[in-house]
Amino acid sequence: MYDEYAGREGDIVTGIVQQTDSRYTLLDLGKVEALLPQAEQIAYERYDHGARVKAYIVEVRKTTKGPQIVVSRTHPGLVKRLFELEVPEIASGIVEIKALAREPGHRTKIAVWSNDHNVDPVGACVGARGSRVRMVTNELKSERVDVVPFSEDPVDFIQSALQPARIREVRLDEDGNATVIVNDAQLSLAIGKEGQNARLAARLTGWRIDIRSETQDAEEAEIEYAAGEWVEEDGQMVWHPAPEEEDATSASDASEAPSADAGANAGTGAGSDGEAPPEPEAAPAHDEGPAVEADGASELAVDTFAKDEAAVLSEGTTA
Repeated sequence: MYDEYAGREGDIVTGIVQQTDSRYTLLDLGKVEALLPQAEQIAYERYDHGARVKAYIVEVRKTTKGPQIVVSRTHPGLVKRLFELEVPEIASGIVEIKALAREPGHRTKIAVWSNDHNVDPVGACVGARGSRVRMVTNELKSERVDVVPFSEDPVDFIQSALQPARIREVRLDEDGNATVIVNDAQLSLAIGKEGQNARLAARLTGWRIDIRSETQDAEEAEIEYAAGEWVEEDGQMVWHPAPEEEDATSASDASEAPSADAGANAGTGAGSDGEAPPEPEAAPAHDEGPAVEADGASELAVDTFAKDEAAVLSEGTTA
């Protein structure tokens, strides 16, 4: 009996509810019973006696009383196996489920890819008028399932994962962060109730997603951040601003140094060959004397001329 179920981990089984308590629920699989622990049950899901339930085998234990099978209703593999049962294209390998993210009892996102260009992977999983995906949601007790197309381009994949929100821009960095810009009216839809849509999209794509509105992005672009770094000192982190002013002062000093040297050279009159040019000849001190004497002689000549002119006038009057 153990050998029959030992290799079936990861399969889906259908059991009939036999017993339910606060710790676990027993499912009758026919020849053996399966244990559905409380931790593997969907919150607020009731298991009535005699009800048929599909579950995912997570572990097969070998005991003295025979094999003990542990099943789950919250495992993401349950959704994948349910789609394989309902979608023939997945069972045959034409359509592949590339990624899956689930919050049990609330919402699931799956990314699908088609190996045949003539087959639409999303349409194959949804079915005519949603008939195939409806069968899956009914088995999951009305858990919402979003089917999105997989893409090798991370920008396209992130945009698809955040559906039904319409994305305006996606920016990626080398650290695995994605900044998503949406219209202000689409912000709440992109984030989802309590951040559910953003969380599932991040798990589905493997990128850390930061969603911003156009207004928030414009305000963020106008903010200037101080340059510096945190440094650990004595077991505490201390902020050290970047030495912008010191660098600027050093740069200005460096730029002024050639000018000062040039001014010094100009003051000393250093020539191109390093020799000081000859100083201009200063007027000899003895030149000032003659200049003064010359001025005195001129004044004496003026006085003599005035006296002669006065004498001539007086002689003319006497005559």
